[in-house]
Order: sequence, then structure tokens, then C-alpha cells
Amino acid sequence: MHYFKMSNVFTTFTLLVLSTLFACTNITSVDSNTHLVDTPQAYEEALKDAKPGDTIMLANGVWQDFEILFKGMGTENSPITLTAETKGKVILSGNSNLRIAGKHLVVSGLVFKNGFTPSSEVISFREDKDELAYHSRVTEVVIDNYSNPDRFEADYWVGIYGKDNRFDHNHLVGKRNKGVTVAVRLTTEDSQENHHRIDHNYFGPRPIFGSNGGETLRIGTSHHSLTSSFTLVENNYFDRCNGEVEIISVKSGKNTIVNNTFFESRGTLTLRHGNGNVIENNVFFGNGVDHTGGIRVINRDQTVRNNYLEGLTGYRFGSGLTVMNGVPNSSINRYHQVVNAKIENNSIINVDHVHLAAGSDAERSAVPKDSVVSNNLFYNKNEKAPFSVFDDISGITFKDNISNKLTDNKISSGIKAQTLVLERADNGLLYPVNNATNSGVSKDLEPTQKNQTGTTWYEKVEPEVEFNSGKTTIVQAGGESLYQAIEQASSGDTLVLEDGNYTIEKIIKLDKTISIKAKNRHMVTVEFGRSTLFEINNGGSLSIDGIVVSGANSADYSGNTFVRTAKWGMFKNYRFAMKNSIVKDLDINHSFHFFDSGSRAFALSIDIENNVFDNITGDIFRLNKETDDLGIYNAEYLNIKNNEFNNVQGMLVNLYRGGSDESTFGPHLLLKDNKINNVGNGKRNKSKSAILLHGVQVSTIENNTFKNTAKINVEHTVGEPITYITNNTLDKTPQPSVVELRASGEHTAIIRDNKVQ
Repeated sequence: MHYFKMSNVFTTFTLLVLSTLFACTNITSVDSNTHLVDTPQAYEEALKDAKPGDTIMLANGVWQDFEILFKGMGTENSPITLTAETKGKVILSGNSNLRIAGKHLVVSGLVFKNGFTPSSEVISFREDKDELAYHSRVTEVVIDNYSNPDRFEADYWVGIYGKDNRFDHNHLVGKRNKGVTVAVRLTTEDSQENHHRIDHNYFGPRPIFGSNGGETLRIGTSHHSLTSSFTLVENNYFDRCNGEVEIISVKSGKNTIVNNTFFESRGTLTLRHGNGNVIENNVFFGNGVDHTGGIRVINRDQTVRNNYLEGLTGYRFGSGLTVMNGVPNSSINRYHQVVNAKIENNSIINVDHVHLAAGSDAERSAVPKDSVVSNNLFYNKNEKAPFSVFDDISGITFKDNISNKLTDNKISSGIKAQTLVLERADNGLLYPVNNATNSGVSKDLEPTQKNQTGTTWYEKVEPEVEFNSGKTTIVQAGGESLYQAIEQASSGDTLVLEDGNYTIEKIIKLDKTISIKAKNRHMVTVEFGRSTLFEINNGGSLSIDGIVVSGANSADYSGNTFVRTAKWGMFKNYRFAMKNSIVKDLDINHSFHFFDSGSRAFALSIDIENNVFDNITGDIFRLNKETDDLGIYNAEYLNIKNNEFNNVQGMLVNLYRGGSDESTFGPHLLLKDNKINNVGNGKRNKSKSAILLHGVQVSTIENNTFKNTAKINVEHTVGEPITYITNNTLDKTPQPSVVELRASGEHTAIIRDNKVQ
């Protein structure tokens, strides 16, 4: 505290002003070097006087809309520190952010949540383009779901500039808007050859973004990709980082990615640009999760050594191991040829796909050369060889690799097939019993564990509230009783409805996870008097089981819906499920739809099973709002199994993904074991289709019966879409139509074993 000797000429008014000033800038000296502040003004005053060895401590509480500039000049042995009074108890919310500029600065203990950055970064290792951070550290900081509510308003959570900075033991979870979670920026010479260290961070679940721009970590950009970064990324845990196909995007040279664990993360560690990177001692556990991938190799002089990859299902650019074709004389932002890649001593176990010369086409025609794949272990329990070869691979030498006995192995030499038995060692990895060779990963590889990363004081919680995970409440018949029960329920709760009628005259706007279940199947009838019954908003997910839905008493408007999402601007992914239910008489007026997505809404999953739909004047699923053709779409998984659809004037499914972006994996459609009768024949159905799929990446339509129904219309666009239309009965129903809108030649859909009547 500062004390002043005041003369008698000071008036009472002056004393009052000074008293007010000190109240607004309260600085408490905990000791000679530590200053506790409780207002932004007090922080500014403390920062002005900060010297090497000083600590500025933010008082516990919520700091709303606090844009922190932490600028100073510490020394190697006496840094200047910004921290929390109690780690985890200082919450930066609203429009808060942090900029760091100077030398030898340390930040720790802060939590960003309940808001989003007002600038382009939540944490930036610079004040502006001229004032950067050097030899500075951010440690034990949390960024928790601190996402812009406009999903396509881009920002970074962390931008690392300058040189010799460290980002460690931080907890980052739930980035939902466009932009990289952590980006190493090489925008000026002062940020190149930077020798940053990124270590022991917990990269918690990043939801599927549904478009380009969802990387978890990026090092450089294409503009500076021929520049070396010398960034070390080690001992981090990537937990279900599902933003897009590139989990880590390396776009610079001479980086080392070592001892990181990737757990059930969709996508790959991608050497997108830049030369001379080392990828070593990393562990990938896919556990059979869809689209889990490993390592993608592009460019020159890359080393991929002693990595463990198990249970990965991804294919194409997201496969377990991908060696790409390049573009001859490639521009800096395209695909440079793979030259002198060393891929050695890796264990590739129960991995569905290893793609070689991947991406081969008229543009990407430069095949890999001068590269070696040696001393690797390839093992698939199902004995199916994982290799797919898309061009000349004579420039890749295979030597001293081993495998179990694999069928249809396209690699003719350099892999010795043996009878192999694998056992799991104490480190959690599988090794061949009595392996006399040096193939595969070393026995001393120690995977980075989840509990070794992030902070010790901030809990690693599951990203989604599961259905039926809360308490169960019995609800008596009556519309108002159901409405009130939903209002009072907590996320994860289940509402069990007694027999009777529930007529609801309000729109139920869901912002939590709710399950609604009939106590006795089909003995509960739900009716509604507004234009929709359920509107799913941010944070909302809905499961319905065993009810009867009737539109007989709905408002006499065209365009009604049973379920819709918010009409625009959702940034949290949602889930919808319905089973064992009856939906009937959505016919009070024309175009009465069952489910209608708004623009920028994204369903992680829609699961429809064992229901009956009858007498509907509109569409069943309208997932077609992203028509600006940016690679965006409305649902990742649409699963429709064992239902009956009768007398639906509109489409059963209208699912659209436009544009040329290849950074995501969906949408996916599964339509199986359904009875579909008189669907799509209404005069307002301009497409004349029962099913219209545009740009859908994975479609399986099998074992369905179509009777007196409009056609299946599939339009292939980017990527290598997979379409199966098999074992269906087509009774008075046109043959499926599949067209390639971008690729030349015949369509690639598999259409077989369908019975035409």
C-alpha cells in the first residue's frame, strides 16, 4: 500500500476523490513481490510498477469483459508472473481475452468460460504485430467451451508468436466455432525458427464441426511452409478431437511431434506442408470408432518413426497411414511430392486402411520417390491386408517389415508374413510374442496418459449429457403438466408419461437433454396447437420413445413441423432420437413436415427406429439448409431403421452438402429394413424424389421395401463418396439414379441385388 502525507490545504472534496480513486484501484501487497488486485484498474496500476520477480495475482471471482494486456520485461531467473489468487477460482467470462508481450513472462491458473473472445484470439503471445512475446510461458490455464455463438465467425483460442515460448499443462475443451484451437504463427521473421514448446496439454473433445476450419493444432500456414519452425509438440493428450480431417496440421518445417496420445480422434496428424519433420513415439487408439486415423505424409524428408497405431477405421485422407501423391511443380498451397520419407519401426495393428499414392488424379500425379518403409509391424486380426495402391509406388522401398498372414496383400516384397500372436504389455500396447526381429515399436515406449496432462484442479468431464442419465419423473396426462415437467427438468432427465392425451399450446424450446417415454407404449397421444411442438436450441437434445403424435388438432397453417431446430445460428451440436412411436395425420394443411433443420444447425446424430409414419403432407427429414456451398451440412449421422412410412406427400430424406471442401467426413445416411409406401408423390414435391442426397459421403440403403414411391436420387460431388443401394425391393418404384457432378466417367455407387417388381 502507498501512503501519502497530506497538507491542510486538502479539502474534504479532494479527500473524497482520492478515497474513491483508491477504492477503484485496490492493490494489496501479499508480500514484497506479490500484489493482489481485484479490479481491472488495480491490475493496470500493478502492471505499471511490475519488476522482475514480481507476481500480480487476480482476486478470486468472475472478471467480466476483461481484456488483459500482460506486458513486461522479466529475466530468466526472475520472470514477471500473472496468476490467480486460487487456481481455478478466477473466471474470465463475457468478452475477455489475454495478450502477452515482452520477455520472461508467466501466466497460470486462469479459467476462460461463459463467453467468447472479442478479438481474433483468446490468448495471444503478442500485443500487436510489432510487440511479441519471447521466453514466456502459459501454464495451467483453462479454456472451456469459450466459443463464439456464430459457428462460422472464426477465431483461434491460442495464437503463439515470437520465439522460445512454452504452452504447457493447459486444459482446452469444446471449441465449437470455426478456427484452430492452437496455432503457431510464423507471420514474421521474429516468429520463425521459434523453438516453441507445446507440452502436457489436455486437448479435450472438440465436436464435429461439419466444415473446414476445425483443426486442433496447426503449426504454420501454406504461405510460410518452406520456413522452419522448430516447434516441439510433446506429451499432449488429444481426446476425441473431431473437428475435421486434420487433427494436427503441420505447415512448416523441422518440427518434432513426439510422445503424444490420440484417443478416438477422427482425422489424422497431417504433414500438410513443410519439410524435415519428425513424428516419433506417438500413440493412436482408435478403438474402432468411425473415421479414426493416424498419420498422413506429404512433402520432403519426413521421418515417421516408432509410432503405435491401433484400431483405426479411417480411409482415404483419414486412413491409418497415408502417403500422398503430389502435384508436379506444385504451388506453395497445394501438394508437394513425397521425397525421401522414412517410415520405420511403427506398429500398425488392426488398422483398416493404409493408402499409398493417395489422391492420385490428373492434378496429383507426382508419385512418391526415394522413400523407405522399413522394420514396421503390420497386423490385422481379420487377416485382411490394409494396403490400397492408387498409383506407381516403385519409389517406395519396403524392407524388413513383418506381418501376420494377410489376404490380398498388394505389397509383393519387403513384408515377411509370419504366424504372429500378440499380447498386451504393461504399457498398454500390443507386441508379438517371441518376436526375434526389431520390427514395430520399442518395448520402452510409454504412452502419455490423460491424467498426466492439463491441470490437476480442473475436472475432465464428458462432452455430452447422455440420454436417461439423470432422474426419472412420472408425468400425469395433460399438456400443461408435460410443459411444466420439461421446464423443471435437468439435463439428462427422463419424463415417463402416464396414459392419456397431452395437448400442448406452447412451443417447447429445448436447451437441455431430455428423454420422453410413454409408460405404456402407444397409450400416450401428444397433440400441439402451435406451428411446431419442439424447437431444439443450443444445448438441447431430445429422445422420444413409445408415444403417438397426432397433427389432427394442429394450427391450420402451411409449413408446420413436429420438431425443428432454431431457425438460424446454433453453435452446439445436438442429438435427436425417436423409437417405437407413431406419427400420424400431419395433414391439417400442406407441407406439414416431421423434422426441419434450420441453417447452421448441426446434428451429431438423428436415430429413428421402429416407428410408423402415416398421412403426412410434407417431408420427413429436411436437412438441406446449407445451400451456400461451403462444405457445410446439417447432420453427421442420419440412421433410419425398421420403420414404416405410408402416404407421405413430400420426401423421406432431403440431405444436402454442397461445395468442394474435403475436410470433413459426412454426412452419413443409413436407411435399412424400412417399409416405404406411397412416398414422394405429392404435387408440391418439385424434386420428384423420395430420397434426395447431394454430396453425402457415406450412404447405405439396404433391405428396404419401396412400393409406389418416387425415386432415389443420389448426386455425388467431392471426395470419394461411398454409396451402397443393395437388396431392396422396388415395387412400382423407379430405379435409383446416381450422377457424378464432378468426377468424370461412370458413377461409383454399388447398386446390386435389388428386386424390381
